[in-house]
Amino acid sequence: MPPPQPLPDALAALRTALLDPDRLVRAIASGRRGGTPTHRRADLQPVDLAAGRLLQIVRYDERQAFTANHPYGPDAEAQVDVLLAEPYGHWRVEAVDGVVELRVTKRGLAQVHRSAPSAAAAAGPRAHDRAKPRAVDPSEPYLHAVGITDADGQVKPRREGKYAQVEAFVRALEPVLDPLADLDRAEPLTAVDLGCGNAYLTFAAYDRLRARGLDVRMTGVDVKAQARERNTRIAAELGWPGLAFAEGTIAGADVPPAALVLALHACDTATDEALARAVRWGSRVVLAAPCCHHDVQRQLRAAAPPYPYGPLVRHGILRERFADALTDALRAALLRLLGYRVEVVEFVGSQHTPRNTLIRAVRTGAPATAEQAAEYRDLRAAWGVVPALERMLPDEVARALA
Repeated sequence: MPPPQPLPDALAALRTALLDPDRLVRAIASGRRGGTPTHRRADLQPVDLAAGRLLQIVRYDERQAFTANHPYGPDAEAQVDVLLAEPYGHWRVEAVDGVVELRVTKRGLAQVHRSAPSAAAAAGPRAHDRAKPRAVDPSEPYLHAVGITDADGQVKPRREGKYAQVEAFVRALEPVLDPLADLDRAEPLTAVDLGCGNAYLTFAAYDRLRARGLDVRMTGVDVKAQARERNTRIAAELGWPGLAFAEGTIAGADVPPAALVLALHACDTATDEALARAVRWGSRVVLAAPCCHHDVQRQLRAAAPPYPYGPLVRHGILRERFADALTDALRAALLRLLGYRVEVVEFVGSQHTPRNTLIRAVRTGAPATAEQAAEYRDLRAAWGVVPALERMLPDEVARALA
């Protein structure tokens, strides 16, 4: 990592790239340093319209996006200067000749990391009406190493669904990179994928974290020795010493506490085991894509439903679908009680997998409110269930509910 440099000098270099219509592919400003930016994020890219090539700037607040196109020259220069003056803590600039990641340190200096351009970026700026840029370039070496693409960097026909999952996961990871990057940079970022299997998403996460300029120590955990041996071999072939694999269960694997916890398609209460470990570690970010919800289904069969909701659980297929939603709603509510900001979003299109729910949580440490506690108690009592996550964290939940 190169030494930090004065922030004005680094921003001046970024300005040159941002205002070059033939060099810039895309830029993102996010995070914060000191103050709070007017908008939480800004995206910039050249677009080709009837009026010629313009600089498109999309500003995002908490609710919506604001898009404006600016002619290159004084108009675009003024808009870029406004953005550079905002207290953003992180800039990512993708250009045809390379990628620049700029992060502002606690001392107000610029830590700049440069890397080679992706194949898509090297092709140059794209018009606004072309296909949506891919989140993951198919030419990435790890995609070929795990068998998703062929030697020419083309997605194999039978692996298109798996590639779609990788892309969807990287897009889901992007919004929580800032909280991870804001952690103490004096120590490596620790991450763990509990129940990694063939580790498609483990490799994708490690690659994206490294591309963000983070020093990462990541461990993939799986119960199968074969998975550990295969994944270890691939990591060695890629030359990724910061990525390791361990054999063990989600609940019992001997791994150090992690700032980032992944649990993707862990079956039934294995997802709860991963969430429980994350809570006890105080992990900053958790991404969990649950799979199967047998525990709550069994409890629903044994309990009388509240009136007049009996029809929701009378038929097996409806009870199964309702149990899925109730389980994840209770998980999200519990994580909120335990100091996390939680989103439940679509992971990947249902045409690729029916298990397409993603729980994305960022630790804030905020104490539970009386309203949140009452809401959780009432929901649990109405259906006569006790979620596995509560059973695994009895003391923590009791304190939050008190």
